[in-house]
Amino acid sequence: MRIGIIGPIGSGKSTLSHLLSSYYNVPMVKEPVESSPFLPLFYGDKKKFSFISQCAFYSELFLSMWNTRDEKFLICDSTMFSNLVFTELLKKEGMMTDEEVDLTYKVAEAHMKLVPELDIHIVLVRNEESLFENIRKRSRHLEKDQYDYLKFHYKNYSTVLDSIFNRYQIPKDKILYLKVDDMFNQLHFNDLIKQIEEQYHKSFHQQQSLKL
Repeated sequence: MRIGIIGPIGSGKSTLSHLLSSYYNVPMVKEPVESSPFLPLFYGDKKKFSFISQCAFYSELFLSMWNTRDEKFLICDSTMFSNLVFTELLKKEGMMTDEEVDLTYKVAEAHMKLVPELDIHIVLVRNEESLFENIRKRSRHLEKDQYDYLKFHYKNYSTVLDSIFNRYQIPKDKILYLKVDDMFNQLHFNDLIKQIEEQYHKSFHQQQSLKL
């Protein structure tokens, strides 16, 4: 089972990824953005550095997924689609041109052909207040004074992600919208595991029936 975690900034992607990796004792592909030297440049001047930053984030993510392409069970703290969501949002904000977006899609689609598909896409769902609260709690310096950017991000994230799923015809049974709260609460975490495994088995049986 290859699991990808998707969700807006502050939704808890890394938290759930670490917990699932530990629970199942399987490798985890970390989201490369947080440690990228391009991140401060992006937050410092989005107009100037959006395109080059997206290229850098995407390339690092692809390399991580390529290096783990033979793993049968894997947790991905980000996905190819996750990066395209940011591309579309930056286009909506006027930070990336149509030409830059088209080129990003061409590179993304070339890379997608080289790595295995994910068995299930987990989309983390939180209300906006909870997302902002998580941002405040983790107190990342670069995220300070980014209220307008985050507000726009939260408002448009779900619509853009759905359009990307539709573009690439991802079966609905391979997508799990997972409402999360305190993932360190054992009862809540157990319920999340139950939902994930039920969705995976549903998707697996559906895909098997399509092959018959």
